[in-house]
Amino acid sequence: MPDLNGKIRYAVVGGGSISQGAFMPGVGQTENSVMTALVTGDPIKADKLAKRYDLKSYSYTQYPELLASGEIDAVYVATPNFLHREFVVPALKAGIHVLLEKPMAANEDDCKAMLAAAQRSNAKFMIAYRLHSEPGTLEMIERVHAGDFGRPRLFTSTFTQTVKPTNHRMQNGFAAGPVLDMGPYPLNMVRQLFGDEPIEVSAVGTTAPGSKLGTPDTVSVCLRFSEERMAQFTISYTLPSSERFQLIGTEGEIEASPCFGYGKGVGITYRATVGDQTKEHSHPVVDQFAGETAYFSDCILNDSTPEPGGEEGFRDVRVLLAVERALATGQPQKLDALPAKTVPGSDQKRHYTLAEVPDYIDTESPTE
Repeated sequence: MPDLNGKIRYAVVGGGSISQGAFMPGVGQTENSVMTALVTGDPIKADKLAKRYDLKSYSYTQYPELLASGEIDAVYVATPNFLHREFVVPALKAGIHVLLEKPMAANEDDCKAMLAAAQRSNAKFMIAYRLHSEPGTLEMIERVHAGDFGRPRLFTSTFTQTVKPTNHRMQNGFAAGPVLDMGPYPLNMVRQLFGDEPIEVSAVGTTAPGSKLGTPDTVSVCLRFSEERMAQFTISYTLPSSERFQLIGTEGEIEASPCFGYGKGVGITYRATVGDQTKEHSHPVVDQFAGETAYFSDCILNDSTPEPGGEEGFRDVRVLLAVERALATGQPQKLDALPAKTVPGSDQKRHYTLAEVPDYIDTESPTE
């Protein structure tokens, strides 16, 4: 049951950078969500974050105790992606709603186990695609599906960042590498814009001199869609930060940047060209984590199904794992056709002022 003010009570599982720097500050911006607990394997984070947000802290070994405590309605899981299953499945079995950071998992077996648990549970299960509640992103999706740019034919994107060698993402190979970590952004974007699923995947990877990642740190992906449509994107862990995409349709185009990021100074911005007319559309900075949390809490309170559910997460993961096979074999990978899905709609838009982010508590925990 929600708290006395009708707010959904969340436990945060994992005290890493995305929890501290985005989700935890964002919850306080909403009118329907509140944090009541924290799960972390780091005693320093447990102490300092619990005091900062007035939370009850639990260790990972105490997770079953938390699920049975009656103190929470939902969990936000932000552990490394290869550890998602062990926190999601028990929560769903206990009837606790789950908001899970993307990517859904690092393999198909974990995805299928979570999907099965969600099907057996009365609890809601949502993958944290924050852009599915971001107004500028939804405007672009709506305009493309309204036919403003004709039939979308070609998508290209670049998304890069420099990740510190000490970060856990640089120490766990493909399971935490750039394809699974950054790939969901351009992949999910083109899937929404095209309203379709890729049917073939090719990929080429390179490794920067001295990189210890153990998997290509820069990867270019080519996706073939039905009706001879194509998408290409490049992602990297070893280049300066950059994010952009271009969608070309039969009657116009979109150029968007910034388009995947969040936080201070990041307002989704795009240039729309139709014929010989070009217009820039700049959207205000919003708290994307507050937006996705408020949307999920609304789904819980209204007993409605969240749009980016487990199936949405699985559809991205199966493509990203095909990228891994393409890199390993050097051969294009065919994908089975899937039925069409609903794309995010205007009812998912949420506008919240960006929260102030407190100082980060960094103890370099290997699991956070």
